[in-house]
Amino acid sequence: MRSLDEMSTKETVALLNKCWMTHDGMWFFHCLNTFGIEATNKLNKEAIRSLSSVEINRLKQVLGINGPLDRCDDFLTFFKEASTVMIPDFMQVRFGYPGGNILTWAFPQGECFAYKGVKRLGVIDRYECGVLYRIKCWLDELGIAHRFNPECGLCLMHHHGSCAGEIRLFV
Repeated sequence: MRSLDEMSTKETVALLNKCWMTHDGMWFFHCLNTFGIEATNKLNKEAIRSLSSVEINRLKQVLGINGPLDRCDDFLTFFKEASTVMIPDFMQVRFGYPGGNILTWAFPQGECFAYKGVKRLGVIDRYECGVLYRIKCWLDELGIAHRFNPECGLCLMHHHGSCAGEIRLFV
């Protein structure tokens, strides 16, 4: 048997996030079965919005950030560090930083963990993406004006055949 001391940071982050995502998925499943997809989407977004404030404050504290992130470079540095902890490799989203105050995202075709889970539940046609909404809430919490292209709403993977785009940051 391995001891916890033998686990790498990356393994620990993945384990904790997988447990959290399983909880999130079970919450979504039971909420869906109890209240239906419309109420579940609404409650999911409310939970994400309220959680984002806690996440951002904790991340800023652990990364030693005391003030606002009012320069694009500062935000992107913060985002790279935060996503290492909060958006681990198993989620399969890839972020890019092409310049010009742009942050890009892309999931491999059909590989978004939320898309696959909600599709199994049979409500993917009405699922409102919580993954991109979480990023939007982080930006809102940090006071960073932004524009998603395409806009986050209904599942892009299902409705457009892929989930990729850019976020223009106005900082």
